[in-house]
Amino acid sequence: QVQLVESGGGLVEAGGSLRLSCAASGRTSSAYVMGWFRQAPGKEREFLASISWTGGRTYYADSVKGRFTISRDNAKNAVYLQMNSLKPGDTGVYYCAAANTIVLVITRKEFDYWGRGTQVTVSS
Repeated sequence: QVQLVESGGGLVEAGGSLRLSCAASGRTSSAYVMGWFRQAPGKEREFLASISWTGGRTYYADSVKGRFTISRDNAKNAVYLQMNSLKPGDTGVYYCAAANTIVLVITRKEFDYWGRGTQVTVSS
């Protein structure tokens, strides 16, 4: 089992930045691929970004490409999401996820472990 705990959410004005962190514990050797998802009120949970074990490969949803950056520090068992140029439409609960695979997966069903989420609110 892998346990994931997100942090760094909060209230920010449009155009501002936030950095989310996700701390992994437990069987972290199973957390080859890490990802970030977002769920806005009344909407489905959507994929934002994923990163390979080495960090050498990343993939982003079109909605955040060029604004968000995913990174990881395996020595700290952590993954991060730097979010710049935030918009009110970025408001939602942000979830960290881990997948026990070497393939750079991007769909919700392909991730095996999930955190409880952290709220991000972007005011206009």
